[in-house]
Amino acid sequence: MKKLIITAALTGAEVTREQQPNLPITPDEIARAAYECYLAGASIVHVHARDEHGKASQSAEIYRIIKEKIENKCNVIFQPSTGGAVWHRFEERTGPLEVFPEMATLSTGTCNFGEDVFFNPQNYMEGFAREMQKRGIKPEIEIFERGMIANALKLVKKGLLAPPLHFDLVMGVPGAIPGDVEDLVYLKNRLPSDATWTVAGIGRYELPLSVHAIAMGGHVRVGFEDNIYYSKGKLADSNAQLVERIVRIAKELGREIATPDEAREILRIGVQQ
Repeated sequence: MKKLIITAALTGAEVTREQQPNLPITPDEIARAAYECYLAGASIVHVHARDEHGKASQSAEIYRIIKEKIENKCNVIFQPSTGGAVWHRFEERTGPLEVFPEMATLSTGTCNFGEDVFFNPQNYMEGFAREMQKRGIKPEIEIFERGMIANALKLVKKGLLAPPLHFDLVMGVPGAIPGDVEDLVYLKNRLPSDATWTVAGIGRYELPLSVHAIAMGGHVRVGFEDNIYYSKGKLADSNAQLVERIVRIAKELGREIATPDEAREILRIGVQQ
């Protein structure tokens, strides 16, 4: 198996300090959390920006500040979200692409998202793909339902995505695909044979899906965006604590951890396609 790529999803758009007192919100806090996760073994940090009031923001300027602060600390891969929060418009959601990150997320479909709807019609998908293609940004294709894989492959046929693709299987979001192991196997078997993939289990699904992904040759995403607990009823101390646990488990299973540069090679970041 290739080395394991660990992504740390540091903040998200919905989690609050009331829910998780250790949530990083300011650019300095997010950069510090990114560095701690890098030291723990993460090679990618998935970032949602917050404004001065702690509200989810897609401001290019805030993302630029966060990106620079992280780059001043380490060479971890900076991966902003184009999903933003469910209330952000398309024009707002493209903001992070203006800072030319190496990677960014690209959601390829609409789904129920708790009590809300995560809206990604065809013109959104194609628009994000074009903007990333124009800037040479590697998309991480976010999958919340089986049909989103088919949507991604349609973008390949239209010349908007270039194989090999990298997918993030986001599982356990209320209203979308559940987080059972059978669901993970089902999604994984629907991916192109040359694709790489990461699993992001939400809440209680984070740890069991991570363990199975390690054994199946996939990659893993953990962090406060997806899960604020270390164990049932016990809040995690930091994003890095969740990363450290995955590193320990991977080593027990004989899976080596990828450095950021090794992750770039595995994901073919920066390779002309």
